[in-house]
Amino acid sequence: MTQKISIRQVLPVMFGFFVMGFVDVVGIASNYIKQDFQLTDTLSNLLLMLVYVWFVLFSIPTGILMGKIGRKKTVLISIVITAIALFVPFVAYTMVTVLIALALLGIGNAMLQVSLNPLLGDIVPDSKLASNLTFGQFVKAISSFSGPLLVGGAALYFNNWRLLFPLFGVISIIAAVWLNAINVSETANTGQKGSFKESFGLLGDKVILGLFIGILLVVGIDVGLNVSIPKYLMIKGNLALAEAGIGTSMYFAAKTAGAFVGAILLARFSARKFYTTTMVLAIVSLIYTLVVNSVTGIYIGIFLLGLTVSNVFSIIYSIALLHKPAFRNEISSLMMMGIIGGAIIPLLMGVVTDSYGLSEGMLVLGICMVYLLGNSISHKTTVK
Repeated sequence: MTQKISIRQVLPVMFGFFVMGFVDVVGIASNYIKQDFQLTDTLSNLLLMLVYVWFVLFSIPTGILMGKIGRKKTVLISIVITAIALFVPFVAYTMVTVLIALALLGIGNAMLQVSLNPLLGDIVPDSKLASNLTFGQFVKAISSFSGPLLVGGAALYFNNWRLLFPLFGVISIIAAVWLNAINVSETANTGQKGSFKESFGLLGDKVILGLFIGILLVVGIDVGLNVSIPKYLMIKGNLALAEAGIGTSMYFAAKTAGAFVGAILLARFSARKFYTTTMVLAIVSLIYTLVVNSVTGIYIGIFLLGLTVSNVFSIIYSIALLHKPAFRNEISSLMMMGIIGGAIIPLLMGVVTDSYGLSEGMLVLGICMVYLLGNSISHKTTVK
């Protein structure tokens, strides 16, 4: 493992995290697609399945591919697929092209998340992995919160919310060219290469299994909030969709701030205590958001939710990678399979929302948070 961090290597990898954040535009985009094609909550949330189901189908094959061609080349392929996905709905906007674009975006993002995180592990020391992964989430969050703002601006001023897609597509191409220009000495993966059995067998480790479920739920929370915030503001605040999208940007702005602060704090303080404290605050913030009635109060709750969930993913992921470092490719694949939670949890929320109401649907997120709190204090975790 490299002991000295090379800024020249870190910067293009961190820019890869910026591209990784493009997938979060599906949250606000699903609201526009719902409006354009007159879909129900269940159907619009089901669209997310086309993005996140690929994390189940492509995560382990991507881990196998990394073992054959290397992590950097795998990252480059994933960014190119992401760029293609972003141009599709701008060139032609029909329900068919939307489905194709979402599928390609999901495939590209699945491959990117599986390969980019361990690639970062190749260029930073193990002792700095959690804080650097958190900083990567900070960069991703910048991308995530800019998306809804750009979509809203395009809708209000140009009457075409899809103008964001070619912009993000060009940025993706720039990211691929920059990363291709650097050399990375990749650490060897000494696990069982090319074996589905060995990869899934790691779930027999109770620590890995608990962390896998944690990834599934925290991603579900993140996407669930991303999708629900505009709807919640429209219902409780009587706002138009373009205005309500600002709430999503506020959420991601809070995640950006939280990830930046977390990157600093995690380099100095206990990750276990940090994990537990933030989950307690997340539960309190969700309850506050659901009971407050003013738009200002809802915005405060949204900001607090963004702050509290901003570091959980990177904490869980870093624990998993360091738990069995000889199996980094396989563990990265398994953890990324958990991102299917970004489809499962919002789908459950959509079903509950259609049956009982949006506030009740958001209680699904509370159940997820309770599990994460339990995971953070469990004696089975190896968090220090």
